[in-house]
Amino acid sequence: MKILVTGGAGYIGSITNRLLQKEGYDTVVFDNLKHGYKENVSGKLIVGDLLNKDDLTKLRGENFDSVIHFAALALAGESMKKPYEYLENNILGGLNLLEFMREENVDSIVFSSTCAIYGAPKKLPVTEEEEKKPDSVYGESKLTFERILSWYDRIYNIKHMNLRYFNAAGGSLDGKLGENHNPETHLIPRAIMAALGKLELELYGNDYDTSDGSAIRDYIHVEDLAWAHILAMSKLKKDQESDNFNLGVGRGYSNLEVIEMVKKVSGTDFEVKQAPRREGDPQAIYSDNSKAQTDLKFNPKYSDLKTIVETAWKWHASNS
Repeated sequence: MKILVTGGAGYIGSITNRLLQKEGYDTVVFDNLKHGYKENVSGKLIVGDLLNKDDLTKLRGENFDSVIHFAALALAGESMKKPYEYLENNILGGLNLLEFMREENVDSIVFSSTCAIYGAPKKLPVTEEEEKKPDSVYGESKLTFERILSWYDRIYNIKHMNLRYFNAAGGSLDGKLGENHNPETHLIPRAIMAALGKLELELYGNDYDTSDGSAIRDYIHVEDLAWAHILAMSKLKKDQESDNFNLGVGRGYSNLEVIEMVKKVSGTDFEVKQAPRREGDPQAIYSDNSKAQTDLKFNPKYSDLKTIVETAWKWHASNS
């Protein structure tokens, strides 16, 4: 099978692209390199932007069997300051991709969605049936594209898998690829940077109604996440039925637990500065991943907190 990987020069995309190739798939990465890195890409790279339809003509005639769509702006906090950019990029870019697929007769897509579509959930753990009420423009943009995918399924029979990530984290097991955002807003890499003396870590909110006052999140190792895309794509091609899956590990860690693990793995104590809660941050969110376990046969292997932090530390310590 030949797979188009949009956003395949980014963090999750590059690790998934490499795993696809390892499993024998032929891949082409399409990325504008604004947030991705050319050196992360193994195999064929076509530089282009989904917002530019002319760029998509570079992909004509490739005869793709399926698409894995990572390309997006993905910072919830930033989306509240730049709503136009997020809505334009994540919705219009996706629409242009779907039109390319329709014209080129590509009939399936695995979509990189997010748990941010649920907002602050009423019940934990979060199932796929939880009410969708995003607290950020980012979450709204992803939910809107999920709805668009449903229409393209109904009208054009383009099948989709919506993979709703919780918190992707960690580095590749061989230490060659890792999380490298600019600016970096995610807790684990920021805590590691603090351990390396590169920044002062701020903890956003210490007054939540949780055991230690800090927010709780569900962390999934990026290698497990990459494997889930292959499972989802295979099921989609086999069954030709669209579906939605939460991808997490089914439990949460508090921000303070994460920080303590970074201190333990790095062997370094560092100061943590208290800061106000960020807009759009729910108190606690973690997944019910039983549907993915049952239907995709998805069983995370590397998503214990220690392995996540150790692999992230390995990459950051050698690339600082």
